[in-house]
Formats: sequence, C-alpha cells, structure tokens
Amino acid sequence: MPVRLFVGNLPYDATEAEVKEFFSAAGTVSYVHLPVDRETNRPRGFAFVEYADRAQAEDAIRRFNNQPFKDRPLVVNEARARGEAGPAPRPYTPRPATSSPRPYTPRPSWGGDTEEVELKPSRTRVFGPDALPKHKRKTDNKPEKASPKLPAKERGGGRYYGNMASYEEDPGNEPIDDFATGEDLSGGQDDE
Repeated sequence: MPVRLFVGNLPYDATEAEVKEFFSAAGTVSYVHLPVDRETNRPRGFAFVEYADRAQAEDAIRRFNNQPFKDRPLVVNEARARGEAGPAPRPYTPRPATSSPRPYTPRPSWGGDTEEVELKPSRTRVFGPDALPKHKRKTDNKPEKASPKLPAKERGGGRYYGNMASYEEDPGNEPIDDFATGEDLSGGQDDE
C-alpha cells in the first residue's frame, strides 16, 4: 500500500523534478504533487511525496525532517486525510474563580541575597465603564453669553456706621444700641 508524505516549508521556487530528486535518496518516489493557488497559480509552499513502500517512507521522514532544502528546513511527516486534523482539540475548561489575581512574586536582585516578602492579596479595583472616544463625546461648544454689567447691589442689615450729624438734626432718629428690641443698652447715661 502506498504511503503519502506531507512536505512543508518548501521554497516557492522548487519544482516537482527537484523535490523528486531530493527525496529519491530514501527510496523510489512514485508520485510528487506541488499544489498551486487557484487564483494566482503560484505554488503554495508545500508538496506531497508518495512512496510505494512504508519502510522507505519512514526512512524519508527520519532523514529529511528539519533538513535544509534550498536554505529552508523542511517539515516532513505522514500526510493525513482532509477531515483528520491531528489530535482532537482539548475542550475548554474555565479556571476556578478566585477572589484575588495571581500573587506577585518579586524577581531576585542581581547583587545579593533576596529577602522573603509576605504577599498580601490585592484588592480588585472597579473603575466603572470605559470612557467614550473623543469623537463620540457630547460637548457643549456654545460660547457663554456674557451678562450685562450691572451695578453692585447694596447689602442691607446690620448697624449704621455713617455720619452722626444726620441724627443730631432729627431727634427722633437716635442710634439704638440693640437693633432688634429697640432698647437703649447704654444705661441712659449720656457722654457729656
């Protein structure tokens, strides 16, 4: 029964005659095929080499795998059918959930002894959702309207510290010590 070998990492300028000549050192090559791209009609960088005897095919795998051909190391192994892709992929198994990420282990310093550091689990930080890109952010690019300049408002309340001459002219408008109750707290004594 014939055994077909897959030859990978083949130079793009290699011809079927050169491949047949190279692999004939391990035994009689019955068939060589260099696939080409359908659209560009250029070689695809791999070939199929067929031996009539299994012993010769296994010898070719041992001799030519990782050996240079036109300055490129070849990959030679037994060809598989299209449906076979090698070992089945491993099923996805999620990691067990942990409350803290992997602990930090400091690298040893280059000059001396390393001291053991007690590692504390770090807190998980939550910073909120990612910000929008600048071109998608809503900005208020309207210029602010300047308010017209008005005179400053006078503040009322408190005691009057103005000129006392205006009170002497009108005896009914005497200054009062306690503004809230209207009582004279000076004790009724005049300073004269």
